[in-house]
Amino acid sequence: MVGSSDLENALRERGGHAYLISVTDQGGPHAIYVPVRYESDEFVAEVGARTAAFAAARPRVSLLYPVRSVADHTLFVDGLATVEDSADGPRVRVKPTRIVLHRSAPGSDPDAACDSDCMPIAIDST
Repeated sequence: MVGSSDLENALRERGGHAYLISVTDQGGPHAIYVPVRYESDEFVAEVGARTAAFAAARPRVSLLYPVRSVADHTLFVDGLATVEDSADGPRVRVKPTRIVLHRSAPGSDPDAACDSDCMPIAIDST
C-alpha cells in the first residue's frame, strides 16, 4: 500500500480529467470523460443531468484515469457519490472507498490479492 502523497503525485501526473462510470437505469455502465478535481478528500466532477440522475439513484461509482503509455498504471477510484447542484449545473462528489494504481503486468508480490501489478493507495479518513 502506498500513501496519500502517491495519490497527489498520480493525480498531478494524469491531469484534471477522468472517466466517471455510473450505472444506468437498465443496470449497464455509463461512462463520460469529465473534468475532475480533488478537494477535501473527495473527487468532484461537473456532470450532465443524466449522469447526475444515475449517480443519485445508484451512488456506487468509479473514476478511471487512463494510462498515458503502455507501461503506465491506470488510476482507479471506487467510491460513493453524492449529487449537488451548482451555478454551473449538476456536480458529483465522490468519497473514495478504494483507490488503486493498476497495470496488466506480473506483480512483484506473489502473495498479493491482485494477479497484476497493483498498488492500493491509502485513503485519508479525516
